[in-house]
Parts: sequence; structure tokens; C-alpha cells
Amino acid sequence: MRWLRAKLQCADHAADLAQDTFVRLLTAPPEGRQTMREPRAYLTTVAQRLLIDHYRRLSLEQAWLETLAQQPDLLMQSPEERLMVREALQRIDAMLDGLPPLVRNAFLLAHVDGLSYGEIARRLAVSERSIKRYMVQAFERCILLIL
Repeated sequence: MRWLRAKLQCADHAADLAQDTFVRLLTAPPEGRQTMREPRAYLTTVAQRLLIDHYRRLSLEQAWLETLAQQPDLLMQSPEERLMVREALQRIDAMLDGLPPLVRNAFLLAHVDGLSYGEIARRLAVSERSIKRYMVQAFERCILLIL
């Protein structure tokens, strides 16, 4: 808790992440908990990963708020719509985070930039067949996270 408080400069956020850390410990498979030799190191590792996720969510949220600020008033969304979009962005971010860099780049170039597989292959200096494999890998990850 003290370590998290020092990193976050906020006792409330530190308490939340400490609780999440222990929830992860309690929901870990029992055989993993029984063989744990360094519980303090394990807790620190889990807390560090949760801290990284916390900062990633903050960064994503800040980018979304900046995008919203640039929209004309007529296009402003309701708070419910904003929450739905923010949650969708967090799910997409989690999905992309688990992909290898080339797979992630191929997926983003196809779905954000709208490039064809051939254009993506030229840009990433790989074969078009590799791009097809990358896209299958990305879609499999999407499906697994949805289920």
C-alpha cells in the first residue's frame, strides 16, 4: 500500500489498486499460491502490472477527452454514450496490448487507416500472406476476449 501510495500520490487510488492486487492473488489458481516462494515479490509484480494498466487507461481516457473537446457542440455525446465508448476503447486497448507489434500494427493499419492488405504488407515490409496471418491472429484474440 505504501509503495502504491508513493507511485500514485493518491491514497484512494492506492487503496483501490492494493485491493485489486489481493483480488488477483485470491483468484489465482490454488496450485500457484501453494508454490509461491516470494509472496512480497509476487504482490509487487502484480501491483506493478495493475499500475501500468491504470496509467494506460488514464492515457486512453485523456486522448478520448481531447478528441471530445475538438468536436462541435452538435456532435457532443451524452454521458452514457461517452461511457460506452470509453469502455469499448479500454477493451480494444486490452486486446491490442496482448498482440505482437507487427500484428498490432497490421490490425491498426487495416481498421484505423483503412489500408488494403497489399498496402500494409508494403508498409511493414512483409508478405501479403504474413498480413493475412497477422489479421487472423488479431481476430482470434478479439474473439477470445469477447467470449
